Amino acid sequence: MYLIHAQFAADSGAVFPEGAEDIARRCARPADRLEHVVLHPDAVGGAVLGLFLLSASLAEAEQTARDLSVRALETSPELLGFRLLSCRAAVPAAYYDRLLRE
Repeated sequence: MYLIHAQFAADSGAVFPEGAEDIARRCARPADRLEHVVLHPDAVGGAVLGLFLLSASLAEAEQTARDLSVRALETSPELLGFRLLSCRAAVPAAYYDRLLRE
């Protein structure tokens, strides 16, 4: 399972909608193998959806997250005025902290 962070920005300063997790779930297809969604509306740089995906590889998970996010943007009126900034694997800060200590 991979955790992919999809980061969004508003073109007009709009607030990312509450319930965006439900939007992502509605837009997911069975082939996406979406297991769980978490919303971080106040993340630095723009709202983030954490997408937990069962994928064969990191590249596949990132592409699936990108496709799902674009699908949500194109089909959900609640997301009008938002754009996708990035979709990439999330690496916990604790991992980097441990590397620095070593």
